[in-house]
Amino acid sequence: MSEGAYQRLWDSSHVTLQELLDQEQPLLEPVSSRERQSFQYRLSSVYLCYLGLMRRFDTLYDQMVQPQKRRLLRRLLDSVAGRVLELKEDLVRADLSEYHCLDRVLQDLKLTPADLEVPIPKYFLLEQSTVLKERELMLAEILSRMKPVTSEVGIPEMHRTEAIILLQRAERARQGRLRATFMREIRREEERDRKIREDGWHKFDQDQAAVTIQKVWKGYLQRRRTQQDRRTEMEFIGMLPLPPSQVENAGVMYQAGLREGIRRVRQTEKEEEFQLAIEKTRDSIKETEGPDMKEKLKEQIRQWFIECHALTGRFPDYPDDSVGGSYMIFADKTPEQVKMELETEIQESKRKDQEKNKEKKERKQKKGKKDKTRKGEADTMLKVWPSKFIPVINAGHEEYINVWKNRCESIYPKQSFDPETLQVEKRKEVEQEIRIQVDELMRQELKSLRLVVDREEGRPLKRAKKKTGKKAGKKKKEKDLTPDRSVDSLFEELVVSGFLRKCETVALKDYIGDYLYLGSILNLANKLPSPSLFDIRQNVALYGVLRLGSPDIHSMAPFIRSILLVGPSGMGKKMLVKAVCTETGANLFDLSPSNLQSKYPGKTGTQMIVHIVFKVARLLQPSVIWIGNAEKNFYKRVPKEEKEMDPKRIKKDLTKALRLLSPGDRVMLIGTSDQPQLAEMKGLCRTYERILFMPRPDYASRFGETLRCEDGPDRGSRDRPCPSLLTLLPLPTGAPRRRLPWQGRGTRQAAWRCGSWPGSVDTAGPVSPPSLIPSCHVGRMSPTFPGEEALMSTEPLSRRRDLMSDRGRGAHCGFSLSWVLPGCLQCSGGR
Repeated sequence: MSEGAYQRLWDSSHVTLQELLDQEQPLLEPVSSRERQSFQYRLSSVYLCYLGLMRRFDTLYDQMVQPQKRRLLRRLLDSVAGRVLELKEDLVRADLSEYHCLDRVLQDLKLTPADLEVPIPKYFLLEQSTVLKERELMLAEILSRMKPVTSEVGIPEMHRTEAIILLQRAERARQGRLRATFMREIRREEERDRKIREDGWHKFDQDQAAVTIQKVWKGYLQRRRTQQDRRTEMEFIGMLPLPPSQVENAGVMYQAGLREGIRRVRQTEKEEEFQLAIEKTRDSIKETEGPDMKEKLKEQIRQWFIECHALTGRFPDYPDDSVGGSYMIFADKTPEQVKMELETEIQESKRKDQEKNKEKKERKQKKGKKDKTRKGEADTMLKVWPSKFIPVINAGHEEYINVWKNRCESIYPKQSFDPETLQVEKRKEVEQEIRIQVDELMRQELKSLRLVVDREEGRPLKRAKKKTGKKAGKKKKEKDLTPDRSVDSLFEELVVSGFLRKCETVALKDYIGDYLYLGSILNLANKLPSPSLFDIRQNVALYGVLRLGSPDIHSMAPFIRSILLVGPSGMGKKMLVKAVCTETGANLFDLSPSNLQSKYPGKTGTQMIVHIVFKVARLLQPSVIWIGNAEKNFYKRVPKEEKEMDPKRIKKDLTKALRLLSPGDRVMLIGTSDQPQLAEMKGLCRTYERILFMPRPDYASRFGETLRCEDGPDRGSRDRPCPSLLTLLPLPTGAPRRRLPWQGRGTRQAAWRCGSWPGSVDTAGPVSPPSLIPSCHVGRMSPTFPGEEALMSTEPLSRRRDLMSDRGRGAHCGFSLSWVLPGCLQCSGGR
């Protein structure tokens, strides 16, 4: 795309942004719980529009070259991403669930499920590429210095003659097998010739000849399809070159990617030019305009002294720096207005004190049923919380309208910086610096004027009182247990002891899963839909990736310290942890109970390792602290075989360290568990603020994604596998895209034998249900136990939703048991 195309995209994005800002004010009005569906619909539509806007701003920030525009786009991108996170929290409060059925909203807005994908800004990795490379080199250096672990049992040495005899034996066996195969074919041909000579040529009737021709032709087709399948598979895994048609498409894509790379190189060049221009402009303004600014400010302040003294008979108090200093004087106000404001402030403070005393008396007197009913009504009202990002978005939108909307782009065809805009910005900064210096000088001059004119000593400055609300609990400062050690030494210690690991490169898009298309219909039928793998991927991007990727987003977005991924084994929980680290460039710390065994023993050792991990994680942000088998830290009863491991020893220190995290600390605790029912639910839910249930893959995820992943995009017209086979096979869709999902489980061979593999031809007739999967393979499959998945839903939101919904207690049990609420266990017969 050209620069003009990106400019038009920016203009259209701000038109959409203006429409969204107009819709923000009605959302702040409270709505009764009876209108919950309409409130959810409005909230969902705004959420989807902000997602699309975020995708546009990410493209613009990644490809625009002009440095001043990119600074504005960065602020807009971060603020829109933060607004998306705030709307996600509002949706969770409205739906009382982490998963939302937006298919009806998608249909009304004429959008596709692809528009629901959370865009991950590209600058998360591009802007910290040098830091990631240095950290990777340091980690590789530490690992290379570690002594390789040698096994006690060595490889037995073999004599030269023994090796020669072994090779000769293998070679003779290979030649013997080839010779036997060759002789078998010769004998078969001789036997066939002998039968022809004895019996003569066999004459076929019309049906037999047709069957024979069909048999040969179908065999040829099947062999060709098999060969094509093998070639497609080898091309997919990179073992064979691509065909010419795909090479041409790849060339076009390569050229497009090359242009994007060229624009990024131009961005760095223009940024360097802009940084040099900033320094030159600032120095020139200081030299040329600085002295005049200083004298002008002094004259204005002296004139204010004289006017206030003539009006009130005394010199005024100089404003404190916390209030703004002399900036309060230059607000285009006369001394009379200043005097009136001071008097009104005194009167308002007295009036507020009187009102507070009245309110306290009324609160003591009014204690009855009316207050309870009002509180109940207030609790049932639905509303959107005030946003921290809307003021930033408004400021950015106004800057675009005032500076960039009507700007003629033909003046700067090379997309260099605008010197006039730069001078205006730097003039304000220089004026602020000079004002601080002038304030110090004028305070001394005011003190001397009081002594000379009024013969009055300097009055103590009345500092502005900080408004304090309810007394919040004071946070205890963390005691540094390693004050004398550097970050590099702590980093090396964690690597050597195995608590800091090198993360595998896994993209979040490799977690394959399709969208739930009938969620709204199931809700109307009073059936709570099971979350799809698409919802899991979306929530991980919102709760993990967006918050850890940007410090500006993390400091202002709703604060989340920890996530728990709950689901059966093989569903891709560890893969999602690696994906979060890959997309954000985060460090991966491992505090799993199995990794803590026989390391840092004792109470002091546990405190030390938790302290070191969280200290290094905060210093080297972003960081992910992973705990595998998280339920072991909260065991109800520790099994006998795990008492030596002592899995509960970091429980207290972990909760204390989590409380010390504050907004701006890009550190997130992610736990994974496949048996949460073994843990104490109260402690587990307190430690992990968000609990995401990962269900088994549904039909759409297995059929539409995993088969398309292996067979390639051009296999849509071929025969499809039997749907019941896909329903029965427990495909681990959490596996990476380049690993075939059925390798190692025997399903590929079973499907090939039963004739339900894509492109296979069944000449023996229709496939019967018993012939789909051999009995030996069914015995090896892990069954889906209802009790296992019923206990996966342990999050508090599900209980609140069950209590507030008007459905019956057993209304949830008429659908898939992969998302049964805890309140439904009794009506399901204790399953």
